[in-house]
Parts: sequence; structure tokens; C-alpha cells
Amino acid sequence: MPIDLDADAFDALVDEALDGVPDELARLVHNVVVLVEEEPPEDEPDLLGLYDGVALTERGGEPVFELPDRIFVFRGPLQRMCSSYDELVDEVRITVVHEIAHHFGIDDDRLHDLGYG
Repeated sequence: MPIDLDADAFDALVDEALDGVPDELARLVHNVVVLVEEEPPEDEPDLLGLYDGVALTERGGEPVFELPDRIFVFRGPLQRMCSSYDELVDEVRITVVHEIAHHFGIDDDRLHDLGYG
């Protein structure tokens, strides 16, 4: 049976996952905003999270004013895939770490190898 948390409770899980990112990594994340959306794009209904930006490994030259990169966490599919609160906590954490890793240029294959796929 899927878990059904209200938006505030789910946001708190995302905040908790972000708080769990080690300080030495969190200090390296610049100009990134994390957003919780109810559902992913229609063409990818099972997507749990999405990194929308340019990975640090692909940036070059002098920094210029840029809009922030965005990390989306999709509440609907995460809640539907989990059958317990503890499982949801774990999946939110994995999703947040997975998307932050994309900011650092780590691809899906490597993330799967590390257990964050």
C-alpha cells in the first residue's frame, strides 16, 4: 500500500535528506535549488528525481551570472513505490543523493554501481 504524506511532511523528508549530505560535499554545491513537485513530466511518469543543469565537470571558463541548477524530487511516484514510511525515507535520501551526484558529473551507471540508482 502506498504511503500518503501531506506536502509539508514530505518536504521535511527532503530537508532531512539534504541535512544528511556531508558538509564537505554540501560546501561544493553552488547555485542549486531543490524543488519538490507532485508529479514528473507526463512522458516519464515513474521518474523519482531530476537534475536540470550543467554538471560541474562540464562547465568551463570564467563564472558568469547563471540561473541556478535545479533538482526536482517528485512526491507522487516516490510515495506510490513505497510501502512503509521507513522505505520512503530511504528512497527520498537515495533520490536526493542521486540528483546531487549528477551536479558533480557522476552518471547513472556509476550511481547504480554505488547503490544510488
